[in-house]
Amino acid sequence: MAENLKVVLLVEDNPDDAELARFALEENHLLNKVVWAQDGRAALDYLFSRNEDSTDALPEMVLLDLKLPKVDGLEVLRQIRAHDATCRLPVVIMTSSKEEQDLIDGYSLGANSYIRKPVDFDQFASAVRQLGLYWLVLNESALPCNRPL
Repeated sequence: MAENLKVVLLVEDNPDDAELARFALEENHLLNKVVWAQDGRAALDYLFSRNEDSTDALPEMVLLDLKLPKVDGLEVLRQIRAHDATCRLPVVIMTSSKEEQDLIDGYSLGANSYIRKPVDFDQFASAVRQLGLYWLVLNESALPCNRPL
Protein backbone atom coordinates (compact mmCIF):
# COMPACT_ATOMS: atom_id res chain seq x y z
CA MET A 1 0.00 0.00 0.00
CA ALA A 2 2.81 2.47 0.84
CA GLU A 3 4.19 2.29 -2.67
CA ASN A 4 0.88 3.62 -4.06
CA LEU A 5 0.80 6.53 -1.63
CA LYS A 6 0.85 9.79 -3.56
CA VAL A 7 2.28 12.67 -1.60
CA VAL A 8 2.24 16.37 -2.43
CA LEU A 9 4.61 18.74 -0.68
CA LEU A 10 2.64 21.95 -0.22
CA VAL A 11 4.97 24.86 0.57
CA GLU A 12 2.72 27.71 1.65
CA ASP A 13 2.93 30.18 4.51
CA ASN A 14 -0.72 31.28 4.35
CA PRO A 15 -2.79 28.82 6.42
CA ASP A 16 -6.00 29.66 4.52
CA ASP A 17 -4.42 28.97 1.11
CA ALA A 18 -2.80 25.79 2.46
CA GLU A 19 -6.11 24.50 3.82
CA LEU A 20 -7.92 25.32 0.59
CA ALA A 21 -5.29 23.55 -1.53
CA ARG A 22 -5.34 20.52 0.77
CA PHE A 23 -9.15 20.43 0.65
CA ALA A 24 -9.23 20.68 -3.16
CA LEU A 25 -6.76 17.80 -3.57
CA GLU A 26 -8.38 15.56 -0.99
CA GLU A 27 -11.95 16.34 -2.06
CA ASN A 28 -11.12 15.16 -5.57
CA HIS A 29 -9.40 11.98 -4.31
CA LEU A 30 -6.18 12.87 -6.10
CA LEU A 31 -3.76 11.72 -3.42
CA ASN A 32 -3.44 10.13 -0.06
CA LYS A 33 -1.31 12.67 1.78
CA VAL A 34 -0.44 16.37 1.77
CA VAL A 35 2.71 17.40 3.62
CA TRP A 36 2.49 21.07 4.53
CA ALA A 37 5.68 23.08 4.94
CA GLN A 38 4.97 26.57 6.27
CA ASP A 39 8.27 28.06 5.12
CA GLY A 40 11.11 27.37 2.73
CA ARG A 41 13.43 25.97 5.40
CA ALA A 42 10.81 23.39 6.45
CA ALA A 43 10.37 22.35 2.79
CA LEU A 44 14.10 21.84 2.32
CA ASP A 45 14.34 19.95 5.60
CA TYR A 46 11.55 17.64 4.46
CA LEU A 47 13.15 17.01 1.07
CA PHE A 48 16.77 16.64 2.15
CA SER A 49 16.73 15.35 5.72
CA ARG A 50 16.25 11.76 4.56
CA ASN A 51 19.11 9.40 5.06
CA GLU A 52 20.08 6.49 2.84
CA ASP A 53 17.85 4.12 4.85
CA SER A 54 14.75 6.33 4.78
CA THR A 55 11.57 4.66 3.57
CA ASP A 56 9.90 8.01 2.89
CA ALA A 57 9.39 8.49 -0.83
CA LEU A 58 9.84 11.85 -2.45
CA PRO A 59 6.59 13.65 -3.14
CA GLU A 60 4.95 13.29 -6.54
CA MET A 61 5.02 17.07 -6.88
CA VAL A 62 5.77 20.25 -5.00
CA LEU A 63 3.26 23.11 -4.93
CA LEU A 64 5.52 26.05 -4.14
CA ASP A 65 4.66 29.57 -3.07
CA LEU A 66 7.37 32.16 -3.70
CA LYS A 67 7.00 34.69 -0.90
CA LEU A 68 8.00 32.51 2.03
CA PRO A 69 9.65 33.15 5.39
CA LYS A 70 13.14 31.84 6.22
CA VAL A 71 14.01 30.68 2.66
CA ASP A 72 12.14 32.12 -0.32
CA GLY A 73 10.50 29.94 -2.94
CA LEU A 74 13.04 30.67 -5.68
CA GLU A 75 15.86 29.47 -3.41
CA VAL A 76 13.86 26.34 -2.58
CA LEU A 77 13.48 25.70 -6.31
CA ARG A 78 17.18 26.36 -6.91
CA GLN A 79 18.12 23.77 -4.28
CA ILE A 80 15.62 21.21 -5.57
CA ARG A 81 17.13 21.45 -9.05
CA ALA A 82 20.71 21.28 -7.70
CA HIS A 83 20.36 17.81 -6.12
CA ASP A 84 20.38 14.56 -8.07
CA ALA A 85 17.55 13.01 -6.07
CA THR A 86 15.16 15.91 -6.69
CA CYS A 87 16.28 17.56 -9.91
CA ARG A 88 13.40 16.06 -11.93
CA LEU A 89 10.77 16.44 -9.23
CA PRO A 90 7.76 18.32 -10.66
CA VAL A 91 7.59 21.77 -9.10
CA VAL A 92 4.55 23.96 -9.68
CA ILE A 93 4.91 27.53 -8.51
CA MET A 94 1.57 28.73 -7.21
CA THR A 95 1.84 32.29 -6.03
CA SER A 96 -0.04 35.54 -5.70
CA SER A 97 3.02 37.42 -7.00
CA LYS A 98 2.32 39.50 -10.07
CA GLU A 99 5.99 40.40 -10.54
CA GLU A 100 7.12 39.51 -14.06
CA GLN A 101 10.65 38.85 -12.76
CA ASP A 102 9.31 36.10 -10.48
CA LEU A 103 7.76 34.40 -13.50
CA ILE A 104 11.00 34.68 -15.49
CA ASP A 105 13.16 33.52 -12.56
CA GLY A 106 10.83 30.62 -11.79
CA TYR A 107 11.05 29.21 -15.28
CA SER A 108 14.78 29.97 -15.52
CA LEU A 109 15.34 27.89 -12.38
CA GLY A 110 13.38 24.97 -13.79
CA ALA A 111 9.79 25.31 -12.58
CA ASN A 112 7.48 22.95 -14.45
CA SER A 113 4.57 25.35 -14.25
CA TYR A 114 3.78 28.82 -12.92
CA ILE A 115 0.27 29.58 -11.72
CA ARG A 116 -1.00 32.86 -10.30
CA LYS A 117 -3.38 32.10 -7.46
CA PRO A 118 -6.93 33.07 -8.28
CA VAL A 119 -8.51 35.28 -5.64
CA ASP A 120 -11.91 33.58 -5.93
CA PHE A 121 -12.41 30.47 -3.75
CA ASP A 122 -14.00 28.35 -6.50
CA GLN A 123 -11.38 29.32 -9.08
CA PHE A 124 -8.57 28.54 -6.63
CA ALA A 125 -10.06 25.12 -5.81
CA SER A 126 -10.54 24.42 -9.52
CA ALA A 127 -6.94 25.39 -10.32
CA VAL A 128 -5.59 23.05 -7.63
CA ARG A 129 -7.87 20.24 -8.80
CA GLN A 130 -6.67 20.62 -12.39
CA LEU A 131 -3.03 20.71 -11.28
CA GLY A 132 -3.59 17.56 -9.28
CA LEU A 133 -5.28 15.78 -12.16
CA TYR A 134 -2.40 16.53 -14.48
CA TRP A 135 0.62 16.04 -12.18
CA LEU A 136 -0.74 13.18 -10.06
CA VAL A 137 -2.82 11.20 -12.55
CA LEU A 138 -1.70 11.92 -16.12
CA ASN A 139 1.98 12.84 -15.75
CA GLU A 140 4.63 10.10 -15.88
CA SER A 141 7.38 10.67 -13.30
CA ALA A 142 11.02 10.66 -14.37
CA LEU A 143 13.88 8.83 -12.71
CA PRO A 144 16.16 10.80 -10.39
CA CYS A 145 19.04 12.53 -12.16
CA ASN A 146 21.66 10.21 -10.68
CA ARG A 147 20.20 7.20 -12.51
CA PRO A 148 20.87 6.47 -16.16
CA LEU A 149 17.89 6.88 -18.47
